[in-house]
Amino acid sequence: MSLKVIIVGGVAGGASAAARLRRLNETAEITIYERTGFMSYANCGLPYYLGDVITEEAALTLQTPEKFFSRFRVNVKVAHEVTSINREAKSVTVKNLKTGESFTDSYDKLVLSPGARPVVPHIEGVQSQKIFTLRTVEDTFAIDRHILQTQARRALVVGGGFVGLEMAENLTRRGLKVTLVQLIDHVLPTLDADMASALHEHLRANGVKLELNTQVRRFETSDDDVTAHTDRGAIRADLVILAVGVEPETTLAREAGLALGHKGAIVVNEELQTSDASIWAVGDAVQVCHRVSGEKTLISLAGPANKMGRMAADNIMGAARRYRGSLGSSVLKLFDLTVAMTGFNEKSANAAGLDYEKIVLCPANHAGYYPGGRAMTVKVLFDRHTRQLKGAQIVGYDGVDKRIDVFATALCAGMTSADLAELDLAYAPPYSSAKDPVNMAGFMAENIFDGLVKQFHWHDIDSLSRQGAQLVDTRTPKEYANGHAPGFVNIPLDELRDRVDELDRAQPVFVMCHTGIRSYIASRILTAHGFDVSNFSGGHSFYSLVTREAALVREVFDCGMQKSTGKQCAQSEA
Repeated sequence: MSLKVIIVGGVAGGASAAARLRRLNETAEITIYERTGFMSYANCGLPYYLGDVITEEAALTLQTPEKFFSRFRVNVKVAHEVTSINREAKSVTVKNLKTGESFTDSYDKLVLSPGARPVVPHIEGVQSQKIFTLRTVEDTFAIDRHILQTQARRALVVGGGFVGLEMAENLTRRGLKVTLVQLIDHVLPTLDADMASALHEHLRANGVKLELNTQVRRFETSDDDVTAHTDRGAIRADLVILAVGVEPETTLAREAGLALGHKGAIVVNEELQTSDASIWAVGDAVQVCHRVSGEKTLISLAGPANKMGRMAADNIMGAARRYRGSLGSSVLKLFDLTVAMTGFNEKSANAAGLDYEKIVLCPANHAGYYPGGRAMTVKVLFDRHTRQLKGAQIVGYDGVDKRIDVFATALCAGMTSADLAELDLAYAPPYSSAKDPVNMAGFMAENIFDGLVKQFHWHDIDSLSRQGAQLVDTRTPKEYANGHAPGFVNIPLDELRDRVDELDRAQPVFVMCHTGIRSYIASRILTAHGFDVSNFSGGHSFYSLVTREAALVREVFDCGMQKSTGKQCAQSEA
């Protein structure tokens, strides 16, 4: 008798498991039950349909039930919801959502890939027909219909994570005036706040109004629009997108008595097997191991889900493959900006108790003499004791995705700063520099660990200035005149050797330049002349970006007053 496998959920993990199972076993009876009307659809592409970047409905679905059956002989039942699991009988109860009919189906092996559901906050008025979440193809079409039918011109996006930012971009591109409300002080919480400063500036430059440190208290819907009442005033819009996060869809697993863990996610072993030996689970509903911290967590991303689906199929067929966890590697397009991250940020490193060293560098994406080069901001974390790479964040333009993938690979391999410095990476002027930004991160970290240079950071400058420390800006007089950090005096790098006597050898010196390269050279010169020197991490370009943002947040949001006008922030038009 052939193996009978039922898969609950036919998107990333479920479809991958089914296809892999068929490639490994030609005779198995495989059935997918998917409660939406579509299978194997591209969740990550849904915002781009709303922004008219993807213009064909068919492009959102990578497969149809008919094509999938033709290729893999897998029975795909869309609009069918598995409502319960009878583990003792090894059967499931299924409801046909079109007819209302329910029936049972038996299995030898069961794969759960139910995904995650959008979080809907428990606040007054949230059930309005003008308020939407985005998770499925049906959600996308509903938002599109609403925009077309109401001729919507104003949108409010609540939440600044991946979906919120992508929706803000695409609704703006579609011609809507967008306001984005974020509960905390920066968008994209997987980034550190200082790195997110560039995103804030870019969003504003592209017409998105940001309301940071702002909480929606209730919604009020009229025939004409919907009003979000926040702790800082009222925001009116024609539609609202709720994008405040997702939570694992584990109702079925919980009611079946399967073990649950972090935030209610399904507990699986390294072979993706649940507490029931006949049931596997994959994707966004599953608790995974973070590959840097080793702790149990949730990482809702398409890449891990697809890999888990494949691996579960292998293990059902007896391969005993181990899923070693996820890094959370991710990349985001925000208008023409690219944002990427992998491993720890400072918040997660602190939560894990890691003693780390951080570096910030602002290299060009390719050789400076080749036309079209643009700077990227790179922040990298290392274990202070082992020198192992622990995380990386990058904001920039071309070449960001390439570098984050190198960092992710290095993280998987347990590489150190010395390993990064020695990586043999491809080089040609249109693509990189002979010293690639990844190599540069290794060089800089090695200099710090070897004691060749000490560093200080943007959040240290205010206290250093108040203390009257020796602060030196090594840029040119013109650069200095165009803006400098408080308390810094200008001694250009090429004049430094002749002007060292202007500095007190008995006091530490703190040096800065535009990106950190000239000030590093200055650090070495001053160290050779007997000074105790620290170099600024990230340079004035990074400092000015972060402090501009910090000043704006303080000016607009601390007390709800716009200090430049003296007017209360009572109401805004989304």
